[in-house]
Amino acid sequence: MQYRRLGKSSLVVSALGLGCMGMSQSYGTPDDQESVATIHHAIDRGITMLDTADMYGGGTNEELVGNAVAKRRHEVVIATKFGNMRQPDGRFLGVNGKAEYVQSACEASLQRLKISTIDLFYLHRVDSGTPIEETVGAMGRLIDQGKVRYLGLSEAGSQTIRRAHATYPITALQSEYSLWTRDPEDGILSTCRELGIGFVPYSPLGRGILTGQVKSAEFGPKDFRRMSPRFQGENFQKNLQMVTRIEEIAKEKRCTPAQLALAWVLAQGQDIVPIPGTKRRTYLDQNLGALEISLTPADLQEIESAAPKGAAVGARYPEEYMNRLGI
Repeated sequence: MQYRRLGKSSLVVSALGLGCMGMSQSYGTPDDQESVATIHHAIDRGITMLDTADMYGGGTNEELVGNAVAKRRHEVVIATKFGNMRQPDGRFLGVNGKAEYVQSACEASLQRLKISTIDLFYLHRVDSGTPIEETVGAMGRLIDQGKVRYLGLSEAGSQTIRRAHATYPITALQSEYSLWTRDPEDGILSTCRELGIGFVPYSPLGRGILTGQVKSAEFGPKDFRRMSPRFQGENFQKNLQMVTRIEEIAKEKRCTPAQLALAWVLAQGQDIVPIPGTKRRTYLDQNLGALEISLTPADLQEIESAAPKGAAVGARYPEEYMNRLGI
């Protein structure tokens, strides 16, 4: 396993983390037994960072992760997120960054995870109705209380990142980043590097399309991608054309498209730690193969030509979701 430091902090994690969301929601029917086996296998393979959130599966994902690592807590860095409030039935209630909610959300996550300290505590989405200084100030007090070790933000803009970091040091920013989602290149990555903040890309495989395994937009009723504009109609067909070009390059490199896509993200900087999600051991092993792939400048240029910035067609979330979360 290779390891990377998140920004200028003392937090060192495996170069690839494991996103656990799909084990409980968004990508078909959960399989807790295989998910737990995948978490154990990830730890055995050297993965140290597990990523979850209080909203995933209405809290069940944190419980799943907590139960899976109960006897191996010392081997992992547990990252979780708060701020997106949902009803038990999944209905979205809004974003909450108020100081009192920060405290109660942390306490609830600690109980579900069955741990005494959260290693990396993210604000999942920025609350536009609460000054970021109030939210991050409350998060900082959790460190003083010994309930959190490091702080993070997710999907925050450059100015918000600066204000937050001035309030209490931010260790990591988590945002969507992949060959078909390159928005962070418009100032976000440079801001993080200027401030010494690590960058944690979620969905580095483009919600599965960059694996080359998604050839049809016929998803099950519990699959989030049914609502994604990028997986609909003409958008989907155009996006598949880009994937075909990635597949051709992967064949030249004697690797899978997923490995090539992950290797590209890893090659964007030593301060970047992708967290591809999976609930199957087979795909976990395949993802880890990306660490063995070395991309030359010529390779990177070829990939850039095949999947240039802005090549993906369609918004990455439904418009309603983008609007309510301020993305």
